[in-house]
Amino acid sequence: MLRRELTRDTGVNLSLLIVLALSAFLMATGAAVLERLASASGQLFEQTQPPHFLQMHSGDYDPKALTDFVDAHPSIQSSMIEDMVDVDGMAVSWQRTTADESGSMADSQIDNLFVRQNTDFDFLIDDTGSPARPDAGEVFIPVAYQLRYGLNPGDTLTIDTGSTKVPLTIAGVIRDGQMASSLSSSTRFLVSDKDWQTLKDGANTTSEIIVAFRLHDTAEIPALQSAYEADSNVPQNGQAVTLSLIRLINVISDGIVAIALMFVSLALVVIALINVRFVIRRTLVKDVQQIGTMRAIGLPASAISSLYLTRYRLLTALACLIGGAAAIGGVAALTRSLQANYAHAEVTPWSIIIPILALVAVYVLVLTMCRAVLRAVRRVDVVSALVHGSLLSGRKGARVNRRRARWVRRTNLEKLPGTIDQRLALKSLLAEGKTWMLLPLVFALATLVITIPLAVQSTFASPQFITYMGSPDRDLRSDIRFTDHTTETRDDLLAAMESEAGIAEVAVLGSVLYRIDGVEGPRSQLVDIGDHRGLGTRYLSGSAPSEGEISVSDLAAETYGVDVGDDLILGSETGEVTARVSGVYQDVTNGGVTAKMQGQVPDEADAYTVFADVRDGESATEIAEALNDDVPAAKTLPMDEYVQQTFSSISDALRSTAVIAIVFGLFVAVLITTLFLRLVVVQERGRSGILRTLGFSPAEVSAQTSVKTIAGIVVGVIAGVLGASLLGPPVVGAVLSVAGVGLADFAFLVNPILKWVVLPLILVVAGGTASFLVARQRRTENMSEWLKG
Repeated sequence: MLRRELTRDTGVNLSLLIVLALSAFLMATGAAVLERLASASGQLFEQTQPPHFLQMHSGDYDPKALTDFVDAHPSIQSSMIEDMVDVDGMAVSWQRTTADESGSMADSQIDNLFVRQNTDFDFLIDDTGSPARPDAGEVFIPVAYQLRYGLNPGDTLTIDTGSTKVPLTIAGVIRDGQMASSLSSSTRFLVSDKDWQTLKDGANTTSEIIVAFRLHDTAEIPALQSAYEADSNVPQNGQAVTLSLIRLINVISDGIVAIALMFVSLALVVIALINVRFVIRRTLVKDVQQIGTMRAIGLPASAISSLYLTRYRLLTALACLIGGAAAIGGVAALTRSLQANYAHAEVTPWSIIIPILALVAVYVLVLTMCRAVLRAVRRVDVVSALVHGSLLSGRKGARVNRRRARWVRRTNLEKLPGTIDQRLALKSLLAEGKTWMLLPLVFALATLVITIPLAVQSTFASPQFITYMGSPDRDLRSDIRFTDHTTETRDDLLAAMESEAGIAEVAVLGSVLYRIDGVEGPRSQLVDIGDHRGLGTRYLSGSAPSEGEISVSDLAAETYGVDVGDDLILGSETGEVTARVSGVYQDVTNGGVTAKMQGQVPDEADAYTVFADVRDGESATEIAEALNDDVPAAKTLPMDEYVQQTFSSISDALRSTAVIAIVFGLFVAVLITTLFLRLVVVQERGRSGILRTLGFSPAEVSAQTSVKTIAGIVVGVIAGVLGASLLGPPVVGAVLSVAGVGLADFAFLVNPILKWVVLPLILVVAGGTASFLVARQRRTENMSEWLKG
């Protein structure tokens, strides 16, 4: 019987095998990518030994205060001060040796920090996993810059310090456990001690430091951070970063890809389960008399179920083997970026066990569904099976037929739209809705598979995503950060903007460092001060601050234990300020902990951010380039470029996942449509034969099947689009909220034409084409065969 089951429905078995194999492939691939990511990042952190807590600072500081702080905290295992030279991207040019090509890094918003190799921890490692050691005249560049500018060993960087030009030969790339992600505001270049001193002495370079600590116990990190930020004598006018934040920004892009693959896989598993259920039900209906005979001769229901279950055991096991084998290549392709950005991770037993567990999960899910459906064998009435050819008992079958007849009678045939063929098709669809429910379900899930990954990718790539970063949606953004002349640079920039005819409106915010008592102790907090009314920041609750008020990010509200209406005390060297919390917004910058206070833009602020709109018809890119030429100390970028650079690691990684989801979603939708129609055509041959004897042509009979198919597809696609729109954002937002990236409320930013028209139309056309091809084959069949059923 098993051989007969496997050979008589070759097309059905092959279709199920393909869907199950795709599900197993994606599930195993997603699980393996997560394991490789965890292993590679763990290996990177082991080799680089990043700080457990660090504080960035620009300007003068008291070394003795740091020494006293370390001596007072025995939880500190080791500490260091890393001196860095910040060089503007406009002063960094590159020249390829293999081609006559050159350029600069002026288009990069990231701070370029030139450093020496550390001696105790926080190492910058080379391809071998060892701390890189550049000779004089050499430089090791970040992996991201190698990929972005196509630079290779032997190429040249030239640094214009304002006093001299320093040529450096690229000796290789470095992997940085602290500043590897595009979400980081800085990146590090490694040079020799001699070259570093030359850069430091330059007229146009600035100096910053990182105060870094490693602890005996990482559980002490919050306590150390609170103690450090409560000490007004130690340097702390920059961003504070903890180990958890370093881990998060390093793995978030590849982690989101793995999660997206798992989502697509789960959706395909559900599609596979729905189809397995449908196929088993159709098989039982087809074999009902044989089942009745076996029951009549005393064969137990469990033995009969086992005969059918063996088929699906073999199919599912084979699919898991195929999917697992294919996952080996898929993992290799999707983890190429891991090999570039992270340390080489050795294959461990977990590298094999975790994908196998994912495959076992697929196998168990499918077999559980099969067993649940095959319970119908226990309920088969022998008389009904042998006499009426029905799985239902006589009474139950009669009730079902009466209920179906009442449902059909409620719809008057003459009131339905379309031709008589179309009306008959819709009438039949109403009568057999349970059978045809498969198509809407499959296409609803396929729509989710196609639209959600693409919508997430489009959101991270959209210029409007700036509103998720606590910033207004403006055309230009200029940053003046931690220089010795912030106020003068601000004034120069505003003067340049005022003389630029293409700029329509300008808004200035000054960042001032305050000390605020949090839930776990005092913390240093940069607060953006200026006129926040009308900037268009999205608020989760409350509104923009007025005079005497402050708004905080969602993570800041959690950190300081406040909500709308609460008072927040801000301490500084000049005294304390009490501000009432007016609103809570979401922000992913600066670790997600930011604040905005209404007030006069202060002079001598620690940093300034200037936003501007350009007039219609003007180029934001050209104006930004002109402003960078006029005021190089201020870094000006078009807002879309700012968003692209910040989230490039995430959006680029999600792009490949979105393509995979679209291809797999379309393929599975077409495959299942073909499988379903082949089974339904066989079931409806008797009805089709009767229609032929009544005078309907083969084309008209086939058209009825196509009408029902397209109607089911359209209903499913519409349901899928609505589901993606209504359920997708909160689900994605919940995942990102758990990740702790500062997003509590997520909304898709995607082209509505693409979302509501293009993608649904592609699915409908794909399903309709499959329906047309299957229906066309029916026209060549013999009518006498139809009448036999």
